[in-house]
Amino acid sequence: QVHGLSDRFLSDKPLFADQVEDLLDFIGDSPLIAHNASFDFSFLNWELGACGRPIVDLGRMVDTLVLARKAHPGAKHSLDALCSRYGIDRSHRVKHGALLDAQLLAQLYVELTGGRQIGLSIDQGVIEEQTIIVATETMVAAARVIRAIRPHMASEEELERHKAFIEKLDSPLWLEGVN
Repeated sequence: QVHGLSDRFLSDKPLFADQVEDLLDFIGDSPLIAHNASFDFSFLNWELGACGRPIVDLGRMVDTLVLARKAHPGAKHSLDALCSRYGIDRSHRVKHGALLDAQLLAQLYVELTGGRQIGLSIDQGVIEEQTIIVATETMVAAARVIRAIRPHMASEEELERHKAFIEKLDSPLWLEGVN
């Protein structure tokens, strides 16, 4: 009922043991992000042990439930509740499904670890609006910033103004000892 997967549907699907090498190649030595990770890792490590493979070190585990509890003590910490809190669209989520939940969790992880930049663009001269999320252990504060994107190189006018400013300085520290 939770996943919507029946025994009939699963009857012709490969077993974990048949896919374990592909899974281990895919995850490599990367950190593994999960919501309520100890629950998921207990199943994963049981299956790995049953296949005679070494278990995944729990030190690789990044648990968004733990991050959420630190960021929002006393609040609801389910994946659905956190998606609602951060404005993450979960309208396609009817049942608990691995792929969709992983996509939602990726967005949630970004929010819990510093936030996304809305309207991020590399087009020069375009005005962008960014939502900067500042996360602490007990609060999340949002501020809107509107600014024009500028090229990395200073213009000729900026270089001239900088040169004029530097010439007005008396004994700048960075020139001490230079002949």
